[in-house]
Amino acid sequence: MLLFKLSSLHFYMSGGKTKSIVDRKITFLGLAAIIAALAAVNFSETAVAYAPDDPSAVYSCFETNEDGSFVTQTNNETGEAELVPCEIDTGDHAWMLTSSALVLMMTPAGLAMFYGGLSRQKNAVNTLHMVFITTGVIAVQFALWGYSLAFGPDAGGYGFIGTLDWAGLQHVLHDVPSSQYAITIPHTTFVAFQMMFAIITPALIVASVAERMKFSAFIIFIIIWATFVYDFAAHWTWQIAAPDNYGRNPDYCGFGWTGCLGSLDFAGGTVIHITSGWAGLVIALMLGRRLGYGKIPMEPHNISLVVLGAALLWTGWFGFNAGSAGAAASNASSAFLATQIATGMAAVTWALISWAHTGRPSTVGAATGAIAGLVAITPASGFVSPMSSIVIGILASIVCYAALTFKNRRKWDDALDTWAVHGVGGLAGALLTGIFAEARFTSWGDNGLAFGNPAQLYENAVGAFAALAWAMGITALIIKIMDVVWPGGIRVTPKEEEIGLDLVQHGERAYVTG
Repeated sequence: MLLFKLSSLHFYMSGGKTKSIVDRKITFLGLAAIIAALAAVNFSETAVAYAPDDPSAVYSCFETNEDGSFVTQTNNETGEAELVPCEIDTGDHAWMLTSSALVLMMTPAGLAMFYGGLSRQKNAVNTLHMVFITTGVIAVQFALWGYSLAFGPDAGGYGFIGTLDWAGLQHVLHDVPSSQYAITIPHTTFVAFQMMFAIITPALIVASVAERMKFSAFIIFIIIWATFVYDFAAHWTWQIAAPDNYGRNPDYCGFGWTGCLGSLDFAGGTVIHITSGWAGLVIALMLGRRLGYGKIPMEPHNISLVVLGAALLWTGWFGFNAGSAGAAASNASSAFLATQIATGMAAVTWALISWAHTGRPSTVGAATGAIAGLVAITPASGFVSPMSSIVIGILASIVCYAALTFKNRRKWDDALDTWAVHGVGGLAGALLTGIFAEARFTSWGDNGLAFGNPAQLYENAVGAFAALAWAMGITALIIKIMDVVWPGGIRVTPKEEEIGLDLVQHGERAYVTG
């Protein structure tokens, strides 16, 4: 069998050499565009001391007088006036750096292992590599323009998308907090934390393209998708601006448009899971089913990796949810506890459901249930009580298990279940937040339907379905255009799929023995 695969690989390499070269050239052109954008950025930045007329001052937290003017002090060496930065809380800073590292671990370690284990052996390296490379590609995209679009000053005052004023992280200071975001930590630390969210979101889509999308096409896709889907949804939900949008729009409400509406998303149920999950369904349907789907076994090749990945994701998710408090504050504690309880309940519930359904308690099912619980509690984590977390955990597994069963009956080949777990779980979590949220946990939160405020369910539903529709529509457009302009289309050939993407795309195997 191995000799057959190697001979087939040789045939592919000789017959498809020209096409492979063209694919690589397109990818390199994309990377060249990034380098060109980098070269255009102004690398100069004021160091240490900041004058009252410094262009970064309006975006940063400096001490002010009662009338709103900046407090200044005189530099003994130069005799010039300097601004006084707001105090950085070392405890908050330490917690946010730790949370950033925990969330980073979720992608190249947790998600890579989880998806790698769920895939078939001949595609394990390719699946793992797609997740891993996303960590690097989106880090660069976010630094160059993603952060500015998602969190920067609003373009036009409509709460729809940011400007490029912070492109290349200009005006983002390393020793002064932002004037609006997490004002007790350096602005760069907030950027680092949000970067990890931007990284994991397109990486979740790997589950839908697994085993059949060209690696080169995937790299370009995630750059475009992060820019036109993730950055927009993040701006709608999480953008905060100084009064009048930093003086640009007199009647600006101060938030992205769903934030102005009152939609609550503590840590990314809408921004991350709904967008990636429903985008994944679109891609899976447009790419079509894998060869042999429904006819030959397509079981996970390494359950140990699946459980290891799930465990790393579960651990990292405490940084994901509790870190979204932006400080070592009381709602970080409540989010941490809610995350653990909901996840544990969801894992147990899924295991019981699959046991009753199939007659055996599935290990992969328990791990999948834990992820479903993590997804559903994400938007609610900083707003709900421990008892509400139990309800959310139970409902998350029921809804996601039903979605998985429905998907299988419809023969939708969402290979590793991004839609059923992240898309449906994220939507359920957003709606359940609108029901079980309590204002007592987070100062900027509100009560949900169960606590006397039915409007919150409506507000969350609008935010969730707007992100869902945007993600599906833009994703379909991206895939359609890419498939037309990409040499040979974005899907690998049937021969390449039969051999396996590890050998065809990377010339590597997951396991080498003897």
